[in-house]
Amino acid sequence: MDFSRVTVLCLGDLMLDRFIYGAMERISPEAPVPVLRLTRTREMAGGVGNVANNIRSLGGRAILLGLTGDDAPGHALRQLLAETARIENRATVSATRPTTCKTRFIAANQQVIRADEESLTPLTTPELAALREAALQALPEAQAVIVSDYGKGVCHPDILSVVIDAARQRGTPVFVDPKSLDFTRYHGATCITPNARELGQAAGFPTETLDAVEQAARLLMAQAGADAILATRSERGMALVEGAAPIRAVPSRAREVFDVSGAGDTVIATMALAHAAGSSLEQAMHIANAAAGVVVGKLGTATADIQEVTAELEAQLDTTADGVAPVDRPLLDREGASALAERWRAQGLRIGFANGCFDLLHPGHIALLTQARAACDRLIVALNTDASVQRLKGPSRPVNPLADRATVIGALRHVDAVTAFDEDTPLALIQRLLPDVLVKGADYTRDQVVGADVVEAHGGRVLLATLTPGRSTTAILTRAIR
Repeated sequence: MDFSRVTVLCLGDLMLDRFIYGAMERISPEAPVPVLRLTRTREMAGGVGNVANNIRSLGGRAILLGLTGDDAPGHALRQLLAETARIENRATVSATRPTTCKTRFIAANQQVIRADEESLTPLTTPELAALREAALQALPEAQAVIVSDYGKGVCHPDILSVVIDAARQRGTPVFVDPKSLDFTRYHGATCITPNARELGQAAGFPTETLDAVEQAARLLMAQAGADAILATRSERGMALVEGAAPIRAVPSRAREVFDVSGAGDTVIATMALAHAAGSSLEQAMHIANAAAGVVVGKLGTATADIQEVTAELEAQLDTTADGVAPVDRPLLDREGASALAERWRAQGLRIGFANGCFDLLHPGHIALLTQARAACDRLIVALNTDASVQRLKGPSRPVNPLADRATVIGALRHVDAVTAFDEDTPLALIQRLLPDVLVKGADYTRDQVVGADVVEAHGGRVLLATLTPGRSTTAILTRAIR
C-alpha cells in the first residue's frame, strides 16, 4: 500500500485536543473529589485535525480546512500544524469565535473528566463564505474529500451542498463522518460512515443485527443520494452497504481496547486514502478495519502508520468471518518489510527468507516454500522486480509483472509477507532484514548463496531446500512454444 501520491481535502470542525496527565493520591478536604497532581500536558490537533493527522501518518497529504479562533488555543493549534509535515493548514481564523478545545484529565491510563471550551452559535455569513471559497480553491488538488462533522458549525448545509456537488462534477469521491441525524444534508456523498448507534438514530429503529443495519443503510442512502454507507459496529467490526450489492461485513480482531477516541477519524481517513489509491470500497473497508484495530489499542487520540496497518492486516488473515474474503497480503516496500520483521523478532518468532523471480508458479516453487516455512515461524518472500528479472533472464521475461507475481505468492498459505528488490541480488535486503533462516534450492552450495555470511554472522543458518526434478519456469515456457 502506497498513499504517498494521494492528497485528501479534509473539511470540518477543527479543535485542539489537550491531554493533562497526573496521579490521584488523595481525596480533597474541600469536597469528596479526588485531587489530581499534574505531571505533564500534551496537545494535538483534534476533530478534522485528527483526520488530517491520520492521513499524514498513513503516508498521504492533507489539505486542512476548518475554523480557529484568534486566541491562545488557536495559536497553539496553528503552531502544531505548521510543524507537521504533509498537512497544509488553510483554516480560516475568526476574530470573534473561540477555538474549540477539549481538555481531558487522565490518571492511571483512564480519563477522569473532560472539559470543553466551544461556541455553539452559528457561523457568520463571512465565515461561511471564506470556508466555501477555500474549499472550492483546494478541490482541484485533491483525489478525495473528507467531511468531518462534529456539530460545531463548519459543516453547514450551504457549504456542504456546494462542495459535494463540485466534487462529484470532478469525479472526486466524498466521504462523510456524520453528526447530524438528517443525512440529506450530505446529499451526493460517495460514502457516509456512521457508527451503529448513529445509523439507528438516523433511521429511527435499532440496528443490532446485520439485517437491520442493511435496512437502515438502504433507507438513508436513498434519502441522501449516497453511493454507500459504512457502519462501524464497535467490537463487531464493520458493515458496508453499497448500491444493490448484498451487505458485506468484516469482524474486528479480539484485542485489548485502551481508548476509542478518534477511531472514527482513523476509519474515514483510511477509507478515503485506500479508495483514492485504487481500492474498491470493500477492499478499503478491510484496510480501515485494520487501522481502527491499531488505534483502539493506544491511549488517547491516536493514529496508525502504514507498517502498523500492514501488520494488523496480516494478523487478521486467520480471523475473518466465514464468507468474507480476507484482504490480499500487500507488497511491502523495504521499510515495511523491515518494520514487520522487527515486530516478529520482538515476539520471539524465527524469520525465514526466500527469494527469486517466481514467474510461473510450479510444484518446484511450492516444494521449496513448504520446506522454507517448516523451518521458521514467519516466511518473507522477496521477488526480483521486473527490471531485475530482465537483466537476469533476458528481455522476454518476466511473463508475469511484479504485481501479479506478488498477488500469487502472497495468496499461498506458506508465505507470511512479500517484498521486492530491484538489484541483481537480494544482499542489501538480507542485510536489512537479518533473517534467522536463509533458504535457497539445493542446486546451490552454501558458498554460492548470497547473504549466507551475513545471516550466519548473526546466528542464523542457511537451508538448501530439496528440489523437485524437472520442474522449472524455463521448462514450462519451452514446452509452451513447441
